[in-house]
Amino acid sequence: MVSFLRKYRERVKMTPKNAQKPTFEDSLKRLEAIVTKLEQGEIPLEDSIKMYEEGLALSKACIDKLTQAELKLKKLTKDIDGNFQLLDQQTE
Repeated sequence: MVSFLRKYRERVKMTPKNAQKPTFEDSLKRLEAIVTKLEQGEIPLEDSIKMYEEGLALSKACIDKLTQAELKLKKLTKDIDGNFQLLDQQTE
């Protein structure tokens, strides 16, 4: 994950003191680039392993961000009849 952040800072020319976590979109783009390179099969084994590990970390980060976003928007509640209902949190 450290190498991803270093590469990200280099790409957007950020200095470490004003660097921020990559956005969901940036992480997804990097993940897509990794998948494309790995599928081409032209990368040495050691580099492939590093890219695979970076891809796993990016995948987890993307899933976590999506889960957090979903939880913010929805809430499972029970109505008077005991039925579960998925409500937007904003409507409360």
